[in-house]
Amino acid sequence: MIFEWLHPVLIATALVLAAIGAVRRVNLWRAGQADQINLIAGLMAMPGRYLHDLHDIVERDKYMSKTHAATGGGFVLSAVLIILVHMLGIDSQILAWALLASLVLMFAGALFVFKRRIDPPSRISKGPWMRLPKSLLSFAGAFFVLTLPAAGVLPEGTGGVLLTLFLTALIIWGMGELFFGMTWGGPMKHAFAGALHLAFHRRQERFGGGRSTGLKPVDLTVASDEGSVLGVAKPTDFKWTQLLGFDACVQCGKCEAMCPAFAAGQPLNPKKLIQDMVVGLAGGSDAKFAGSPYPGKEVGNAKGGPNQIITKGLIDPETLWSCTTCRACVEECPMMIEHVDAVVDMRRYLTMEKGSTPNKGAEILDNIIATDNPNGYAPASRTNWAADQNLTLLSDVKETEVLFWVSDGAFDMRSQRILRSFVKLLKAADVDFAVLGDEELDCGDVARRLGDDATFQSLAKRNMEAMSKYKFKRIVTTDPHAYHCLRNEYNDLGLDVLKDVEVLHHTTYLNELVQQGKLKLDNLSAGTVTYHDPCYLGRYNGEYEAPRELLRSLGVEIAEMERSGFRSRCCGGGGGAPITDIPGERRIADMRMEDVNSTGAELVAVGCQQCTAMLEGVVEPRPEVKDIAEILAGQLIEEVH
Repeated sequence: MIFEWLHPVLIATALVLAAIGAVRRVNLWRAGQADQINLIAGLMAMPGRYLHDLHDIVERDKYMSKTHAATGGGFVLSAVLIILVHMLGIDSQILAWALLASLVLMFAGALFVFKRRIDPPSRISKGPWMRLPKSLLSFAGAFFVLTLPAAGVLPEGTGGVLLTLFLTALIIWGMGELFFGMTWGGPMKHAFAGALHLAFHRRQERFGGGRSTGLKPVDLTVASDEGSVLGVAKPTDFKWTQLLGFDACVQCGKCEAMCPAFAAGQPLNPKKLIQDMVVGLAGGSDAKFAGSPYPGKEVGNAKGGPNQIITKGLIDPETLWSCTTCRACVEECPMMIEHVDAVVDMRRYLTMEKGSTPNKGAEILDNIIATDNPNGYAPASRTNWAADQNLTLLSDVKETEVLFWVSDGAFDMRSQRILRSFVKLLKAADVDFAVLGDEELDCGDVARRLGDDATFQSLAKRNMEAMSKYKFKRIVTTDPHAYHCLRNEYNDLGLDVLKDVEVLHHTTYLNELVQQGKLKLDNLSAGTVTYHDPCYLGRYNGEYEAPRELLRSLGVEIAEMERSGFRSRCCGGGGGAPITDIPGERRIADMRMEDVNSTGAELVAVGCQQCTAMLEGVVEPRPEVKDIAEILAGQLIEEVH
């Protein structure tokens, strides 16, 4: 090729501009609040997290998994070899042939990317993303031809001015997208931000097969600091690691496809929410957003900046209050972005700083503060449901094997049937258990999801103070929301009361009792049965099998819904959604019942009081809805003592 100096100069220039863009991008992230990271350990862990943790999620889509491996892997290897062969001029046919092989791999992957973009799913953003396959093909094709002489396939000096200019044009186009655009905001931006996001992820516990779902506690002492706010008011109020995570979004729309609020026509699209955070991070508007809008809202009206109030022009508060906190978006995200954390952080500002919790939100929070339960019942009536149950109070015995955490189902007549069934099973298995009685307060879940972390922390500390007076090895509850708080969020408040206590959901514990032979059950004859996975039991805590094993122990063959397991559709009852009650085109619970009906089920087995209430709220005719404790209690054939 002629102009031998040209391509090394172009490569070096692109790398310098990419480095400048990287510094600029990092400065945008660092405008956020401080967060502790381990720089060296994070960078060293990044390759493993990319190849294992992230790719495990990508692997769910076999087509994209293979495409991503070929395109991404080929590009990374090619980029390194291009620097060695074409910029530094290392004369090695081995390196040149390795570069040719990596470029072929990248080109093949890019062809599959091109095929996907011919008729992309509606969830995938269009706009600049539509030109990405062409940029990938141009980059791989141009450098392949340019490398042939170095590999000895063509003689040195092959090609005239026209070929050189043509290849140069393709190289400028390809490198402009893949090197320059990677740090200056092009479609490949996720490659740079995503790699660092994996290295410095806010939830390090998620890697290596771990699970981290508890909300981070608010430092309430900042309320007295001048200029500080509780929660997130402006993009710069987020932790810088969160801003980095927003920038890692690849706009694949998998979160959008899983979001129950989006499907119901409420004004929430988790992909658009994250992209609005990027707008706020860098400043500007959403005019160039090329994906699905929030239902009922047009694109182009959102404007923001790093130091501007998010809910005054960038995001409508109704968008934040539409979220059920089900974590379907987080579970599905291939970049492991934490959408729910961001939503709750912004809710905290609206609730604790502005006092603007919509609909019945303010009333519910006032009730919790005044009476320690959301509906304002007299605290002393918490044990009225058990007047005929002869339950042991922990205050009387001081020590027990199992503390039964009753939760606020104690005030609801429908939930009381679940509680009674569970008590019947515990007694049948001769379990040593007791309850806190009136010493038990609301676990704080509703207050926390509505953004009132101050009330949550107060309730949690008072509950732990009550429990600290007694000895017990396990806590068991029929409420997945209380289960989650007790298991994953109480210990973050600096008290060690529950550090050595095992917290279990009642389906897990009942399955243990059945496996040990402490409960003898008759087979269930109830026609077709399906099981609904509660979000706070499944996605939040990874418990999918115990409820199913219990049903199988009754001789039930479960008719699984298409949306089940980690992809279960939310019932619509989490995150305070029934309280804030943001209108949409339809109800989430109705959509879930359509999922049920598609199985032909006559009975829906559930493991959550809130899910039971939401699904039973669907207009009949519909299948019967029962908690698994109710189903098991109905099949007891003898008591074992």
